[in-house]
Amino acid sequence: MKKINNNSSEFKNLISVDKILNIPDIKILTNDYGRKLVLFSIRSSLNFYRSEISRGKVSPSIDEIINHIKNTIKTNCNKSLKKVINATGIIIHTNLGRTPFGEDLLKDSLEVLKGYNNLEFNLQKGSRGNRNDHATELLKYITGAEDAIIVNNNAAAVMLLLRTFAKDKEVIVSRGELIEIGGSFRIPDIMAASDCQMVEVGTTNKTNIEDYQKAINNNTAILFKAHKSNYQITGFTKEVQLEDLILLGKKNKIPIIYDIGSGLLQKNSNKFLIDEPTVKDSIKKGVDLICFSGDKLLGGPQAGIIVGKKKYISKLKKEPLLRALRVCKTTIAILETTFTYYLDDDVLNKKNFIFKTFNRKPQEIKNIAQIFSNNLKELNINSEIVSSIGQTGGGTVPNGKIPSFSVKLIINGNSKERSDFAERIHYSLLQHQNPILAILKKGYIYFDMLTIFENELDEITNVVKEVYSKIKQ
Repeated sequence: MKKINNNSSEFKNLISVDKILNIPDIKILTNDYGRKLVLFSIRSSLNFYRSEISRGKVSPSIDEIINHIKNTIKTNCNKSLKKVINATGIIIHTNLGRTPFGEDLLKDSLEVLKGYNNLEFNLQKGSRGNRNDHATELLKYITGAEDAIIVNNNAAAVMLLLRTFAKDKEVIVSRGELIEIGGSFRIPDIMAASDCQMVEVGTTNKTNIEDYQKAINNNTAILFKAHKSNYQITGFTKEVQLEDLILLGKKNKIPIIYDIGSGLLQKNSNKFLIDEPTVKDSIKKGVDLICFSGDKLLGGPQAGIIVGKKKYISKLKKEPLLRALRVCKTTIAILETTFTYYLDDDVLNKKNFIFKTFNRKPQEIKNIAQIFSNNLKELNINSEIVSSIGQTGGGTVPNGKIPSFSVKLIINGNSKERSDFAERIHYSLLQHQNPILAILKKGYIYFDMLTIFENELDEITNVVKEVYSKIKQ
């Protein structure tokens, strides 16, 4: 659209809605998408061009308007939340929805979700029930906790705990445990939003039990401990052990709250998790309350789970804020199914996506890399298989480096040409209708096979073929 000085006549040149509706191409769109969406898109497009004309541009041609209407319809019909193939080697990828459910978990949860269910109905009594009862019995059995409650994420769980037990009072926490989770959301921010006063003790690298003891006074409501699940401090360090904090809490009749975050329920034979604290062990040690995420090492949906002593959980259940933080039937159904897998290690390792991926053998990963590389070779796309290191991700197991293999695209040309070509491939893969998130590193594209399974290879190959061909033209 060209710029003009006088736009009054240009507004008059805009075609009317009625005339647009009678254009053959628009009639086809009406048949395909319905009159309401087409009418909305026409008006939206005309508003766009009115705005353009008001800025000094000429009125558009009929073809321009029709194309804009088609693009508006396409934008409105396409879902913005899409399936993305994860070729980064990061298992719990926060930006990609953290833990995938996997086919087994969705299939096993479907029956209870596709019709009505007893979300808030007690079938034994024939009266109103409580939605929190469904998943908690299994959770209590697996962890050994006296009771449990579920909210919509772990930040909400921390906030509920703090507001319930420490509103307008003091919470003692080690400086070395003032963690930041995704999106610059920090423990001090949560404490401030919970209307409690944070009391920092110790230093960044060293905190002693005496630091807690000295800080305790009549206004102390909680001794708070946070698991450093997304980072490590090494060297000249000291951390107060959970057992010592529990003894101090009992001595002073102050509850201990442990934000374990990553949510490993019980000990697992996987070597990458050997040093990870578990909910079950922490309960056994006598901690009063523990909170953690449902969609990290637990392998379920987004949720904040609180387990602990019944006398404290009972008080949480009476907190008015709980209704605003409650979870829906979908979360409860998927979470309860997730818990059933923990009753049998073989089932857990087969059906839980996290443990299924953890237990992949290096040779299996290499074999999948070889199949993908062969597929690319048939398309005259050069590649090589290289060793790589996968990650647990999601703010868990910061030192958990997992041996893997990646397929690296071989790109010819000088450094700048290679880098430009790789960047174009990377962003074209992201913008494809079936997006792939690969690794763009030092002018090369890598597909890490740790997070790729054999049933995805045909789709990946087709997308790469389409993108590569388009960029090569």
